[in-house]
Amino acid sequence: MVVGFCVGEISLTELTFISDKMPQVGEYVTVDYDGKKVLGMVENLVRGNDALNIDLHDVDAIQTIARIGGNDYYIKGKVKLLGDVNDNLRLPRTPALPGTPIKLADKEILNEVFKVKNPIKLGTLVNQRDIEVNVEGNPILNRHLAILAMTGAGKSNTVAVLMDQLLGYNVPIFVFDMHGEYRDADFPNGSVNVIQPKINPTYMTFSEIKKLVNIPNNAFIQERHFRYAFNKARKEINEGTEHTYKFLEAMYDILAVRSQDDGSDKQIVDVMNKIDDAKDRYNNLFDNNKGNILTSIKVGHVNVLDLSQTDESVSEVLVSHILRNALQRRKNAVHGNSDDKLEHPVFFVVEEAHILAPNKRDSQSKYWIQRIAREGRKFGLGLCLVSQSPKTVDHDALSQMNNMIILRLVEPEDQRHVQSASESLSKDLINQLPSLNVGEAIVLGLMSKVPTLVKIDEFKGRRTGGDLDIIGDLATFNQSEEEEIESQERESLDLGYDY
Repeated sequence: MVVGFCVGEISLTELTFISDKMPQVGEYVTVDYDGKKVLGMVENLVRGNDALNIDLHDVDAIQTIARIGGNDYYIKGKVKLLGDVNDNLRLPRTPALPGTPIKLADKEILNEVFKVKNPIKLGTLVNQRDIEVNVEGNPILNRHLAILAMTGAGKSNTVAVLMDQLLGYNVPIFVFDMHGEYRDADFPNGSVNVIQPKINPTYMTFSEIKKLVNIPNNAFIQERHFRYAFNKARKEINEGTEHTYKFLEAMYDILAVRSQDDGSDKQIVDVMNKIDDAKDRYNNLFDNNKGNILTSIKVGHVNVLDLSQTDESVSEVLVSHILRNALQRRKNAVHGNSDDKLEHPVFFVVEEAHILAPNKRDSQSKYWIQRIAREGRKFGLGLCLVSQSPKTVDHDALSQMNNMIILRLVEPEDQRHVQSASESLSKDLINQLPSLNVGEAIVLGLMSKVPTLVKIDEFKGRRTGGDLDIIGDLATFNQSEEEEIESQERESLDLGYDY
């Protein structure tokens, strides 16, 4: 079906058309010329009337013209050209002629476009619900992914749909679950493996522990005392000798003995005070009986690190420790130069990425997220950043996400931050973000041959999260209170009290 005709100057990447029919933004069209069939996407539409132009200021005249020629309007649109469907979607070397007709893309063409290797089914086209949208699995796992949306736009449902599809390929998924959304989830294609947020300190490096205790890099004397306590505590715990309790307590006791021997050296006391403070902050983090967290990962499962009961500082420690270990062990596995290996790839999902990789604050978790974003693909470590506040996610990490699923975003600063991190997100597509309905998303990147407006499938399993029924909960609460008061009054009457 012809929906319009090319007008004006036409480039190799976009064209303008005029029509008397109303297509929809996000619809795919084809332009046939010079033996090519070029696929394009409608990215912008305006409607106008030559008689009712902007220079007309007489209200009565406007009403008269609208009454007489109100249907005499035109539609003007912009199409982003995506490539020749007969040449693997390569862009043509010559532009179309003005006056060339533009047609709606056939169903057969679209089905061919969304036919990919290792398909991950996200949903259907927003404008054509009979066309399934499949993206390719390997680019997601190798080249990373960002899922971005404002609150309530369908972000958690999208994450769950994606993870369930990846489980179909036996992918080991590791979720840093900040709000406990997935610990009790039920996935049709796999199971959940809940991992407790505990670290055996013997698997931590000296610099990690030093960072926790807040020993500055330029405090050389404190660092020397701290290193002495660290090495001795680790040796004693490994040997199962005197200190079999918590690591920081062991270090504190070792320094207490050293302080007595050295006449209460002020630097030793300062380190002891810092360890004492760290014991309060990280009291529940360490467990000498735990193995390396990475050994708890189950292939073909959603491995959930439940961080819902930990504070932000503990979460940062856990994330940085796990990512550092994963990168080092995958390097060992790939290069074969150590027995300390992680034998299989892992796909990390970082919920609340704006907390763990903040844009304007340094942290260890942010540093290791950046490292995985830059180096992980070489060693089979994939990364998915999920956030409801894109503007506060670290720009460097976000720019390494070669795939994006962007649901509704209204705030202009969020939109600008996302566009600056993605070279394939045009201004016209950005302008569509506020008008997306719940569960609708723009999908783009290496996982998809073309930018796509998708209605994300509804997750068929079970998960927690989402909006609470606050009014219903309060109604139940009030009813329970009234019943309690009535019960107390009955008891007082039975006991003969008179109020």
